[in-house]
Amino acid sequence: MTQARPPAQYSAEDEDFRRSLQLTRWLAVIALMLLLGIGTKSWLSGHGGHAVMLWTFAALIAINGTVYLFLKKHELHMVGLLAIVIVLFGYLFASGGESNTGPLWFYAFPPLLFYLTNLRQGTIMLATCLAMALVIFQWPQLPFVTTEYSADFKIRFLTSVLFESLFCFILEYSRLKARSRLLELARSHEQAARTDELTGLPNRRAMHQRLLEEYSRYQRSGHHFSVALIDLDWFKRINDDYGHDAGDASLKQFADLVRDIVRQTDLGARWGGEEFLLLLPDTSLLQALTLAERLRQKVADTEFRFRDQVLPVTISAGVSSITQSDSVNHLLKQVDVQLYSAKENGRNQIAPRVKSRATTSHQDSPRPS
Repeated sequence: MTQARPPAQYSAEDEDFRRSLQLTRWLAVIALMLLLGIGTKSWLSGHGGHAVMLWTFAALIAINGTVYLFLKKHELHMVGLLAIVIVLFGYLFASGGESNTGPLWFYAFPPLLFYLTNLRQGTIMLATCLAMALVIFQWPQLPFVTTEYSADFKIRFLTSVLFESLFCFILEYSRLKARSRLLELARSHEQAARTDELTGLPNRRAMHQRLLEEYSRYQRSGHHFSVALIDLDWFKRINDDYGHDAGDASLKQFADLVRDIVRQTDLGARWGGEEFLLLLPDTSLLQALTLAERLRQKVADTEFRFRDQVLPVTISAGVSSITQSDSVNHLLKQVDVQLYSAKENGRNQIAPRVKSRATTSHQDSPRPS
């Protein structure tokens, strides 16, 4: 039997996705403005080649943003932006930027990288960048390297970047671990809030939400559904004669029968007290009556026991279809009227009446309690 799903809402994953999307957009805008501004300054300072390279990277970021506006693919946009930034850092390492200060921009990269990707991908990208820097530092004679750094700068830069990267890794790992724990607690609380503690079935809140969802599906696509409202007969007498523990035991045993009888697509819930509600998607009134009668017969044939005592448990049920109603509330009122009719007519029966081989004897002679 399927359980009630939580109400539609933004999950923590959705929230993280929206934040990373927003951060990626702002990062692209800021990077574009910085590259254009620093490129212009370099041009005015007489560093024409450096200015052209910075403007080229700015153009690549602008193209990447334009592609995103048309395709709306966040992952592609983020991967493209990170690739451009990594190549930009490669250029800054190799050229030194202005006065060999280009590598200093790398300090802003590790925290953003871990937030935008994940620990594994971020570590791989950082390792790639640091390996690239190490190659450039170690072999300044390579054809694409146009600058050389002092030994003191290289040691200080690599050491401080490694420390920052490790620190960012630990912080992100702690954040993800805490977030995972909070999600687990939230799911646990949500499940507890939507589940009947005694029977383990969904509770009234969860069922009402599913009824609204099923009614919305009915309005959209015409998939009808039916409901059955079930009441354990003379339940107060069971509590009075055998004790409340026996009453609880009978409710739990009945819930087990519900799980056995209903289909995977159906939903059974404890509606309140000794009342249970079945939601039967894609089920006509006749099919619902047949299922309810089968459940009634199963209960009548089952020995409900508590501490070696046999409990006199039978059920009455009212059944109704959404095709006979104009709203969920109207449907619930109709099925409540049908249940009242079944109880008024002697209990241990289904309303509207449905015939079965054992119906007459069970319905005409209700079991005393």
